Amino acid sequence: MSGSSAAPQPMAQSLSLFDARPFFEKALVFGVQRGIIDAAKLEAIQTDAPKGMVQIARYFGTEFLRPELERAKDRLVNLVSMNLELQSNGDLRKAAELLRDNSFLSRSKASSDMLKALITMPQNSHFGMNERGGFTDEQIPVLADWTLRALTDYRAELALRQTVAIEVDAALWIADYLGMDADELEEAAPDAEAVIRTALLVWAAKQTQMPDWTGFQKIIAALRKRASTSKTEATCIPALPLPKTLPTEFKAVVQSVRASVLADMPKLLDAALPARKLFSQTPAFMGRYFWVEDMLTEVDHFDRESSAAWNKATGGHTDDSSLLTLFLCIAAGSTPKTLLTEKAVATLVRKIRKSGLQSGLAEQYIADHAPAQHQSDYQRTWSHFLEDVQATLESDHDYELHDALALLRRECNVV
Repeated sequence: MSGSSAAPQPMAQSLSLFDARPFFEKALVFGVQRGIIDAAKLEAIQTDAPKGMVQIARYFGTEFLRPELERAKDRLVNLVSMNLELQSNGDLRKAAELLRDNSFLSRSKASSDMLKALITMPQNSHFGMNERGGFTDEQIPVLADWTLRALTDYRAELALRQTVAIEVDAALWIADYLGMDADELEEAAPDAEAVIRTALLVWAAKQTQMPDWTGFQKIIAALRKRASTSKTEATCIPALPLPKTLPTEFKAVVQSVRASVLADMPKLLDAALPARKLFSQTPAFMGRYFWVEDMLTEVDHFDRESSAAWNKATGGHTDDSSLLTLFLCIAAGSTPKTLLTEKAVATLVRKIRKSGLQSGLAEQYIADHAPAQHQSDYQRTWSHFLEDVQATLESDHDYELHDALALLRRECNVV
């Protein structure tokens, strides 16, 4: 049996061609072929193009060198292409109509203005890394680069910078809402997200002003106290409400930052973690929140806190014997006291002979708590005292403690 087999049929294939022509050229050809662009418009474009090339070459360098003119031609075509494609959303008919209804150079200028606006938008949400204002001559080299970039690059960069701009504008609105103007905020140079995070804590604590460090500490303390008295885990975390007047365009970015504050809550509400250590000494939290730098208020608050701690420790006594007793207890690692019994003195000396004196502890205590105007005197008094007594107090030869006790009865408060 013989049979014949049919020859294999060729597979249908679709061939897609990549059109690498600039969008301007595609729109122009499309418009001419369909009668959208007439001879008069073509002649106008041919007249305007050389003028535009010279203007661009002069702006970015010189019009007297052929390579500069060639590059200017590329810039001109690219600028017009970017405007047409962006305005028409890639529709060649709409692009051709734009060419028909507008001058050729106006499309180039529109793109140039668009790129200048992009360049002046903030790149970073940190106020200290952005200069608010219009386009300057210093930014011409940046513009030169962008005139040769693709529209996809522009769209991607615009999306990034718009996100940053919204964060910055939200921070400015919030700062104003909490009584801080734009100039103050820019001078302080925080990150926009840090401003928003702090504002969320301010509102949670039912406050109405952007806090200084002292006020910020009080907010953290209030939130921690509220959390410690909450009966359920759900009520332990503050609600972080938003003001009703927050503009709609800022709500998404504030909600995004709100999620990061909720993630911070375990540390924010940890009463065992001092606020200053968390926000000023923990790398992940340094700069993450914002407070107004008011050195006079902070110094005053520090002085009042130090004064209270100092008065409590000294009991109001300022004589050398009381202070030296206090410093000696601290240097020995014992409970600070300004008056010791004979028995307590003996115990103190034995502890010193076992572990030694840590004079730095007393020096640090003076620096942290003593009134500023007296610190140098107290440090000097302590240093002279230490020179006189340290060898005797740490000596193992005075088995019965006679010399040490006699010395301390003379220099300190012993009853």
